[in-house]
Amino acid sequence: MVRQILPISALLLGSFFLLFAGGINGLILPVRGSAEGFTDLSLGLLGTGWAIGYVSGCLYTARLVQRVGHIRAFSVMCSLAGIVILAQLLILSPHAWIPLRALQGFCFAGAAMIVESWLSERADARSRGRIFGIYTMVNLFASTAGQLTLTVGDSSGYFFFVLGAMFYSLALIPTAASSSATPQPLVSVKLDIRALWRNSPVAVFAVFMVGISNASFGTLAAVYGARIGLEISSIALFASIPILIGAISQIPVGILSDRLDRRKVLVGVALVALIADVVFVLATPENRWANLALAGVFGGAIFAMYPIIIAHANDHADGNFIRISGGLLLVFGVGSIIGPLVAGWAMSVVGHRGLFLTTASAHVLIILQAIYRIVRRAPVADSEKSEFKAGPIGRTTTPQTIAMSASESEVDEAMEVPETSSGEAGVGRDQS
Repeated sequence: MVRQILPISALLLGSFFLLFAGGINGLILPVRGSAEGFTDLSLGLLGTGWAIGYVSGCLYTARLVQRVGHIRAFSVMCSLAGIVILAQLLILSPHAWIPLRALQGFCFAGAAMIVESWLSERADARSRGRIFGIYTMVNLFASTAGQLTLTVGDSSGYFFFVLGAMFYSLALIPTAASSSATPQPLVSVKLDIRALWRNSPVAVFAVFMVGISNASFGTLAAVYGARIGLEISSIALFASIPILIGAISQIPVGILSDRLDRRKVLVGVALVALIADVVFVLATPENRWANLALAGVFGGAIFAMYPIIIAHANDHADGNFIRISGGLLLVFGVGSIIGPLVAGWAMSVVGHRGLFLTTASAHVLIILQAIYRIVRRAPVADSEKSEFKAGPIGRTTTPQTIAMSASESEVDEAMEVPETSSGEAGVGRDQS
């Protein structure tokens, strides 16, 4: 284990600093914005701006890196993200924060993709899975630690904005000082809805709805906590516990989905999420521990859906895993653009319950569509199923993350298939 970690320790450290800063940044904005009197709609638009920037980063970073190189591109991304968080401190206005958050999303996606391409380059066939697992754990820990940092200070001052900017800058150092060879070109994907739909209607529809649900919660959970009177320490836990439970829940859910029809497992997980939605809407518990426990159940369900959907799509794919998963990632991103906007509007109309009314609507639609497809088509035979792969939690997955989790042959195939056939390479049996 030590032999495998030491050569990539600088890259893992850079990723840690990046995700730590992102954890601070992602939570301080809704908390401070709520305290400054921003409307729920404008706070939701912060998530929409982030998602627009993040999807754009996934689409265009590969071109930027091709023009200026990995190190220069990464330096630009981290520096710009640090400048943006300081600008958000100087200009306490939603009109400035929303476009700045979009720029931050672009930078974050680009920086993450570049680090991941370096890690992929250092992984051989035997160590790829283990390196991906270590990378995922480091990012999960860093993001959670960044969020929990808000429990030790005053969110009304400048401290957390400056701290976030410092860690964005720190992320530059390990990669800038690295002596690693220039990595291979970044994996790029295109969005081909028709090809994805032919491959798996359930996957396309469900991943879109999961984008709406997860991005709504990820953006506005802190606002919901503030509206029901939780203290800042409880708000940080309310936002971070679901992510931790979601990471753990992928293990039993993945085992179950390998043994049963994945669509039925998706329905079951969505039902658990829907029950949590209903309790949040109808009961609206005010007790700290009740909220944290319910948030844990909710997170365990919503963050387990995405890898089930990806595995189901790949059960039906005759072509490339990376291009199918990459296309669905972009569909997820489109849902992430819409979700916070809708949830923010709902909260401005009906109050804090609007957040979980939005997520409940998404989960109901997932259940109904999956049941419809179960009735229409037979399940995939166990012998034809692809391997379930646990994935990163939250909105931090990029096409390069997918390449890291893939086998060497899948990466080679993705690099060889022309971009114009993206999506079509994965068209297979429409059995879902």
